[in-house]
Amino acid sequence: MCETLKRNPERVLNSLMKQSKVSGYKFERLYRILFNEEMFYVAYQRIYAKAGNMTKGSDGKTADQMSILRIEHLIEKLRDESYQPHPSRRTYIPKKNGKKRPLGIPSFDDKLVQQVIKMILEAIYEESFEPTSHGFRPRKSCQTALIGIQRTFTGTKWFIEGDIKGFFDNISHEVLINALKERIADERFIRLIRKFLNAGYVEDWTYNKTYSGTPQGGIISPILANIYLDKFDKYMSEYIQNFNTGGRRRKHPQTSRLNDKKYKLALKLKTLNDENAKAKIADEIRSISKQQLMYPHSDHMDASIKRLKYIRYADDFLIGLIGSKADCAQIKEDIANYMSNTLKLELSAEKTLITNAQRPAKFLGYDIYIHNSNVTKRNKLGYLVRTFNNKIILHVTTETMRNKLMEYGAVKFDCRTGKEIWKSKAREYLMNDSLLDIITRYNAEIRGLYNYYAIANNSSSLNTFSSVMEYSMYKTYAGKLQCSVSKAIDKFYKNKKFAIPYTTSKGEPKLRIFYNGGFKRQEKADVLYQDNLPQIYTRTEPTLIQRLKACKCELCGATTNETVMLQVRTLKELKGTSDWENKMLKKHRKTLVLCKDCNDKAHQN
Repeated sequence: MCETLKRNPERVLNSLMKQSKVSGYKFERLYRILFNEEMFYVAYQRIYAKAGNMTKGSDGKTADQMSILRIEHLIEKLRDESYQPHPSRRTYIPKKNGKKRPLGIPSFDDKLVQQVIKMILEAIYEESFEPTSHGFRPRKSCQTALIGIQRTFTGTKWFIEGDIKGFFDNISHEVLINALKERIADERFIRLIRKFLNAGYVEDWTYNKTYSGTPQGGIISPILANIYLDKFDKYMSEYIQNFNTGGRRRKHPQTSRLNDKKYKLALKLKTLNDENAKAKIADEIRSISKQQLMYPHSDHMDASIKRLKYIRYADDFLIGLIGSKADCAQIKEDIANYMSNTLKLELSAEKTLITNAQRPAKFLGYDIYIHNSNVTKRNKLGYLVRTFNNKIILHVTTETMRNKLMEYGAVKFDCRTGKEIWKSKAREYLMNDSLLDIITRYNAEIRGLYNYYAIANNSSSLNTFSSVMEYSMYKTYAGKLQCSVSKAIDKFYKNKKFAIPYTTSKGEPKLRIFYNGGFKRQEKADVLYQDNLPQIYTRTEPTLIQRLKACKCELCGATTNETVMLQVRTLKELKGTSDWENKMLKKHRKTLVLCKDCNDKAHQN
C-alpha cells in the first residue's frame, strides 16, 4: 500500500492546511485520501453518536451494523469510481413562520463519505474564509457573530437586515463547482462532489432529480455553503474598503463652544490672585464640564464620515451603516445585483430590510438596536464619560419567551382584564414520563434558552420564562401524582430546593435539583454554542474502531473476523430483557461489538 495512504488523518489534514496557506496553490491529489481507512475511522468516531444516524436513509440502512468490512467495501467502490450516493430521503420540519423546511436524510454510508470530504474541505478552506463569516465554523457560533456586532457596530445609524431567498435550495451547481475548481485541480474529487449534488431525493416513494441546491441535512452542505458565500464575504470586504471615507469626525458645535469658553476661563484663572474670585471661576469651569457631558464629543451628523460593517451567519447577514438612508438603498441594490449576476441568488424582498438603528433589527433571534444615553461612568483615569451612548444593545424579547412557552405547551393566557396575563399550565404529554425525566427536561429547556440568550443585555428578564416553567412543572407533577400542586411541591421540596431523588447505575442515591443558577448576563459566548469541530481522535478509550479491530464479541467473548457494531438510538428504549440490553445498560453505551451469532440473536429480539 502507498505510504501516503498509511498516514494518520491528523498528519494528512495538517499537511493540507499548511499547503492551503500558499498563495495560488491548487490541490491535485485529494481523491486518493478517500482510500485511507483511517480517515473513515475518524469520520465514524465523529458522527456515530448522533441519534439521527439511527434514522433510515433511502437505502434502509443506519449506523447499526457498522463493521471494518463495510468500510472496506465502501472504499473499494470509491477506488473504482463505482460509488454512487443514494438519493436523500426528504422530510419536512416546521419553521417559526408556520412554513416547513425541507430536510434531506442521507444514508449512513453516504454520511461517512461526506464527513471525510468535509474534513478535507475544511482543511483546505478554513484559513481563507473571512472573519466576518460565523456559521458552521470551528470556534464560531451565533454568539460570536452577535458579540462581534456589539463590539464593532458602535455608532451605527442604519441596519440592513439581509436574507437570501431559499439559499440552500437555490445554490447553482455550476457556480459552486467553478468556485471549487479555483483551488482544486483533482477531477475525480470534483466528480464525487458533483455526484452528491446530483443525487436527488426521494419523497413519497418518488425519485426527484436535483438541478440546484445542496441537501439540507447533508454533512457537506454547510461547508459547501460557506465556500459558495465566501465570494460574497470577499465582495463585501472590498465594498467596505471603497465605501469607508473620512478620518476623524469634526467636534460637536456645542462641545467646541463649551471647550472654548472653558479654555478662556482657565487662562483667566491663572491671572487671578483673589481666592474668592478663583473659587468662583473654578466652580464655573466645573459647571461647564458637567454641561459637556450632555453632548457628544464629535458631531455624529458629520456627512464626510461614512462607515460600513458586515457580519454573516449562514444565509443571514447584518450590515451596520454610518451614512444616509440613500446609501442604504444603494448598498441594497448593489448587493442584489451581485447576488443575481455572480451567485445566481435572490435577496428576499420581505426579509431584506432597511432599519433605523434606533429601532430594533432582528438577527439570529435577537433584537439589535443603538442605545442613546447621557448616563456617565468614571473611566480608568477617573474621568466621567458617557460610556453607554451609541452602544449596541442585544435584546431578548417578551415575544421570544412567549413563543417558546407556547411551543412547550407550558402557558395559557388570561385576557379577561384587557391585559394578557400568563398562567402556567400542566404539560399532559409529559405525565407518562418518569419523575426524573420530567425535571431533567424542564432543566434542559430552561438552560437551553438561557445559554442562547445569556449575552443579551436584558438576560435577567428570562426569570419570567423560568417562573412560568417552574409552576408548569409543579402542575405537571401534580397531574402525574393525582394530587394538589401544594402537595406535589411539599413532597419534593428539600432544603429550600425542589429536587427529585434517584439512584445511579452504581446504586448511589442522588438528587436532581430544579435549575436555580440565575440568569446573569455573560459577556463571552458560551462554548456550548460554538460550532466547534471535535478533536480528530476521541480520548475515550477504547475507541469504536479499536473495539471493532479487536475482533472480540463483547457479549460472549468469541474472537472472529465477522464482528459488527450493534447500535441503538437511545438507552431509554432498552427494557433490560436480554443479555445484550443489560450489557449496554451496565456499560452505559449505545454500541456493542457482537459476533455473527450474538448479532443474529439480538436482531431476533
